[in-house]
Amino acid sequence: MKLRPLEKRDLPYIYEQENSRKVMALWFEEPYTSFDELQILYDRHILDQTERRFVVEENDRFIGVVELMDIDTLHRHTEIQIIIHSEFQGHGYAQAAMRAGIEYAFTVLNMHKVYLYVDVNNSAAIHIYKKIGFIPEGTLRQHFFAEGEYHDSLMMGIFPHEFTF
Repeated sequence: MKLRPLEKRDLPYIYEQENSRKVMALWFEEPYTSFDELQILYDRHILDQTERRFVVEENDRFIGVVELMDIDTLHRHTEIQIIIHSEFQGHGYAQAAMRAGIEYAFTVLNMHKVYLYVDVNNSAAIHIYKKIGFIPEGTLRQHFFAEGEYHDSLMMGIFPHEFTF
């Protein structure tokens, strides 16, 4: 498994993910993006220094995406997000990809903290995040709206000294 920068040729895979209600609900976002809109967003954000998007792949197969969002160079923290394609879930890719994204944030971007938000009911993801070393920092009550209802979100964070490189 490796991470590489997201490229325009990956947009059909991203389009598939972003049009899945189930997948986008995990990111607390609305599905159904048009492919034209996705291309415009790609072009607009490709040079944005406050985010990094990586493709998770193995043997040239698209496995998923890891994103570092809201990169704050003053306070040195960033949010991490991940989506693993459903056919590859349960094979350890999420944990390996998260670890690679966190390592990039700490060693390349010199971040002091990496954080994430996860639905309090997503026990599988919370388990993975805790195994990596994320610590729960608090619950945001009814913080996100997805699939017709409000969801509580757990905020979790990790510092370099809590992460095993």
